[in-house]
Amino acid sequence: MSTPFVTELRTSDEVIVVDGGKGDTLHLRVQAAELWDAQRLDAPSSASVESVKAAALAQFYPSGTSSDEFVVKLRGFEILDESASLAASGVKDGSTLLIARRRRRAVR
Repeated sequence: MSTPFVTELRTSDEVIVVDGGKGDTLHLRVQAAELWDAQRLDAPSSASVESVKAAALAQFYPSGTSSDEFVVKLRGFEILDESASLAASGVKDGSTLLIARRRRRAVR
């Protein structure tokens, strides 16, 4: 099976693999709102939203940042239970997850 088209949109060639790609793999696009950057990510549908968020934040912010400062959104809505699996949260193959700051920051 080929990867969905959405994973090729303005992403780098590098793919983040979560949980070693065990089980049925979902090919996702993770986007950091504040950085205007996107990354390809492969994860099993049984992986938690929290593990995907942590892997993406490690890629977007290599110097480190608190994951509590960020929320994960799917189709414009925040995923409230990040301990739930991707499948239980409604994430499908080819979905785009948006990672945004929980609170807006002032522009100076």
